[in-house]
Amino acid sequence: MDSTTRAAKPGWPEIIAGAAVYALSYLVGPPIVVALTHDSPVSSGIGLAALSGIMGLLGFFAAFGLRLRAWPAFSVRAIPLRWVFIALGCGLLALVLTRVIGVLYVAISGSTAGDVQGDYQSATVAGGAPFALYLLGIAVLTPLGEEFLFRGVLATALTKYGSWVAVLGSAVVFALVHGINLALIPAVVVGVLNGVLLVRSESVWPGVIVHAVNNGLGAVLALLAGS
Repeated sequence: MDSTTRAAKPGWPEIIAGAAVYALSYLVGPPIVVALTHDSPVSSGIGLAALSGIMGLLGFFAAFGLRLRAWPAFSVRAIPLRWVFIALGCGLLALVLTRVIGVLYVAISGSTAGDVQGDYQSATVAGGAPFALYLLGIAVLTPLGEEFLFRGVLATALTKYGSWVAVLGSAVVFALVHGINLALIPAVVVGVLNGVLLVRSESVWPGVIVHAVNNGLGAVLALLAGS
């Protein structure tokens, strides 16, 4: 990375702009989805899955349009083929880790009461078309939106304070916005892995791939379990 690109990294103005738009979307988005879908579990699951990505993209473009308006400044740059394979492997690792930790948590606590994504699971077993729409939201839109915001804006900005600040800081924020529930487990695992990948590759795309693999295969596993 050349000195010009380094100097053009996002900073606190971009973090604040992205966070403000994301927070506003977080407040108004879910009630709108519930109202439009009449609280149908399947329709709500599809809508909320898409909303996760849309909120992230809105936050990202708020930060992107503030000052810099350059893709490389937000770590949106092409990657060599080897990073694609590394990201695919990390996506499988994330899937295994989240399932193992989740099973251990449920076994120890004896409860799945912290699972706030019940509607998501309903969408996976409602038939071919609903599942395809759900997969588009959870495995395409969500990885793009959340990685562009939490890694492209937040983690990239935090690299000014050191690699581990960027990795752990972005992972903690990413996990907390998912709430203190079972969704926290995959958020922590994916957040840490993708933070490391961002620092090492200097690109958001490995993280997008990890996120897509974890979410997409997770949806397939939910489909198989439900059927």
